Amino acid sequence: MKTDDLILLLARGAGPAPRAVAARRLAPGSALGLAASAGLAAWTLGWVPSTLYTEIAPWFKLVYAALLALAAAWLAARLGRPLPRTGGPLLAVAAVLAAAAAVGLVSWWQMPPAERMTALVGHSAAECPWNVLALSLPALAASLWALRGLAPTRPVAAGAAAGLLAGALGAFGYALACDELSLPFVSAWYTLGVALTVALGALLGPRSLRW
Repeated sequence: MKTDDLILLLARGAGPAPRAVAARRLAPGSALGLAASAGLAAWTLGWVPSTLYTEIAPWFKLVYAALLALAAAWLAARLGRPLPRTGGPLLAVAAVLAAAAAVGLVSWWQMPPAERMTALVGHSAAECPWNVLALSLPALAASLWALRGLAPTRPVAAGAAAGLLAGALGAFGYALACDELSLPFVSAWYTLGVALTVALGALLGPRSLRW
């Protein structure tokens, strides 16, 4: 059989390639990871009283984590493909992080100098990043599993993107249980918790995403 004939035989009836494969793998894992994070937060820490939602900080936490998760999911989906183009997703991630940092800095600068340190460290700065990391672990496992079923060619970067997505989902779950009401606190310590999850994802990526 000639090569051209073999190609035609293999291609016959193949149909169109499936669309949004990365989204179909990442979305269920992200939903399960978020549910696990929120459930663990409620079980171990308890959710904050509904009266706190009259303040801006709880909404800032949730919006920050949600926007970061969307940008991270876009980045992870791109890095699940060979030769990915990551300019757009990276710009979206940078924009979310920069906006959160700007909100925290402006709020911090507007405070009286005597209150700034208290606002920054709150009463749980030592625990916050580690709580975010711990609540991110189910989503990290799910994200790495999803990417493993795709075709990542940059396992460190893909693992870091999985960590970013998981960290944002973990931060969202933790926000439901965290009673800190300082915007600088959220900008600093939530972001550090997400960064720890990114580092863990990058560390696990080469082993978890190896073909």
